[in-house]
Order: sequence, then structure tokens, then C-alpha cells
Amino acid sequence: MKKLAFLSMDDLQDFFVYDELLIAPFADKGYQVDTVSWHLSGFDFSSYEAVIVRSPWDYQQYEAEFVACLTRINEQTRLMNSLPLMLWNLNKRYLKDLAAQQVPVLPTLWLDGFEQATVEKTFAEFACDEIVIKPCVSANADDTFRLTAEQLADQAPQLAACFNQRECMVQPFVTSVTERGEVSLFYFAGQLSHAILKRPKDGDFRVQEEHGGSLQAITPQAAMLNNAEAALAAMPDGYLYARVDLLWFDAQWRIIELELIEPSLYFNLDEQSPERFVDAYLRYFNALD
Repeated sequence: MKKLAFLSMDDLQDFFVYDELLIAPFADKGYQVDTVSWHLSGFDFSSYEAVIVRSPWDYQQYEAEFVACLTRINEQTRLMNSLPLMLWNLNKRYLKDLAAQQVPVLPTLWLDGFEQATVEKTFAEFACDEIVIKPCVSANADDTFRLTAEQLADQAPQLAACFNQRECMVQPFVTSVTERGEVSLFYFAGQLSHAILKRPKDGDFRVQEEHGGSLQAITPQAAMLNNAEAALAAMPDGYLYARVDLLWFDAQWRIIELELIEPSLYFNLDEQSPERFVDAYLRYFNALD
């Protein structure tokens, strides 16, 4: 029997994880799947046909160590997605590359650290009443702040401490996240698998389940597909899996993130999606050689 490893983190009890739905369809194709923590120092991955990065959802706290882990795995076996693609995707400055290729993204101010006076100007520049500031390397909405101008002034010391010598990004708060929700499209080896709509709970703007968000399967609109596929075409490498997140802003669906490292793929919301993923893996892996 062939072996695959799913790269994870030590403790997932506070998260919703659906990757176990892949175990049976992989077994049907002759694969044993082991879930391995990326924190296991010195673990030998060379016996696995490939390592698929799935749920290391604390990597943003240990960026250098995580990159070292991925690099070591890449030296021992196939890494999916590819190391160059994940390194490109690790820092959200990749959105600048998309924008340079005319992919619609949100207007963004990029900073090497918190600069209160500069951030204050974004309310006028973005013509908005609220902004969002977050790290350029982030996940799970960690250290993400939604702020009015008054809140920015009040929380300036906290923000200065949080983003001290730490790259961050400022964007307008998109009100449609609470009105329309956030859309995610899931692509496996070049083909659309499924799509979902995520809505935050009342009084919040974070759509993740861990923050009380609700999810439902949807049929994506043509405009969503067009912009998502433009973003995928702008990437520097091919992929086994990709999640494209979009929000409605300024009369169009804009890319807010390309998730190419460890996105939840919500296999629970489409009963055929695990089979599609396994078929995509076989197609993608066989095309590598």
C-alpha cells in the first residue's frame, strides 16, 4: 500500500477539520494516510509518496520554523502544494503580484510596521469609515483589527506593540461581508470542485466557523468564476488545491485571498468533493514526472 502524509499541527481540538473525509477514498485507491504534526523535529518523510499540507494552522506564529520544515520535506519527498508556490503565498504581498496582472483585489496599504499617521490617512484614501489592519503573514483572523478613526487613535499603543517591526496591511472594511457574505471557490488540479458562502455571526465580521460563522454550499456566478480563474492563472506555479476567497466591493467580486498552503477545503459541504480531491491528486501526481 502506498503512503501519504497530511501535515497538521499538534492540537486541533479548537478547530473544525474535515480532512478525515479523504481517508476512505484514498484507501479505495490503495493509499494509507497518516496525519503528522509539522512540529515533530527531525521526522523522516521519505517513506511517503507525497506530503499534502492540510492543517498546520499555527504556522503564522512560527514562520521561520515552518519554512524550514517545508524545505526539509521538499528534500525528502513530493510536497503539495509545491514549495515555491507556498513560499510565494506565505506573505500576503502576493496580492500586489495579482494586482499587477489586472486581477481585481482590494485597495491595500502595505507597511513594514505600524505607522499611526500613515494609517490615519487611509480613511480618506479609501473613502471609508472603517478599516482593517492585519499582519502580512496571518491565518485564522489572528491579530486582525477592525477600526474606526476613533478606535484607531484609542488602540494606537496596542497596534504599535502588535505590529512592531512586523509587516502589516491596511484595507477598507468591506461592508458586504456582513450583507452578502464571503465566497470561497475550491479548485483541485485545475478544475472547480465546489463553492460556499460564509457569513459572520451577528455583530462580527469574521466568517470562520471558529468565530461563529455559518456556511452553505452555493452555485458560483460567472463573475466569481472569471475573477477567481484570473487569479489562479496569475500564480507562479501549478497546484493540487487552491481556495479563492472573494468579497463584493466597488461593484465587482474581488479577490481577498488565494489560499494555497493550508486552507480548509470544507469537504463536508459537498459529498462528492473528497472523491474529486483524490482523483485530482492522482491526476496531478502522475503528471509531475
